[in-house]
Amino acid sequence: MAKKDRHVSETPATQQLRAAGVEFTEHVYDYVEHGGTAESARQLGWPEHAVVKTLVMQNERAEPLIVLMHGDRQVSTKNLARAIGAKAVEPCKPDVAQRHSGYLVGGTSPFGTRKAMPVYVEQGVMALERILVNGGRRGYLVGIAPQVLVQHLGAQPVSCAI
Repeated sequence: MAKKDRHVSETPATQQLRAAGVEFTEHVYDYVEHGGTAESARQLGWPEHAVVKTLVMQNERAEPLIVLMHGDRQVSTKNLARAIGAKAVEPCKPDVAQRHSGYLVGGTSPFGTRKAMPVYVEQGVMALERILVNGGRRGYLVGIAPQVLVQHLGAQPVSCAI
């Protein structure tokens, strides 16, 4: 059973959110290797569509970027590349993603990343009332209003879900 009210020690993500005065809720669950958003949604009783995954990708020049996608959808790299004016986009290998973000894969937050990267958010995410996004540690999500992504990360809405 998920331990919804358990506080997790600060992460770079929660430090950035607190410093910016962003209101957020903490959601702790038992991390399952390769469980993804389906597992966290199940444990926390949230619709997977509102659990947003943080994906570190790169363009054809190996420049990193972050894509925020509904947990129950995939990224069309072709549509994403077209939307951001890149020739191609592909997921970073886990060690490269970790080097860019400073987070372990499975615990990657769009907040408090080691390297500043452009952030793109699937436009459907912006229509949701509240979302869960990784809080910077495996088994730890934070609940925020999706507008926080635009206001504090400069996230640009794109249409790239499949």
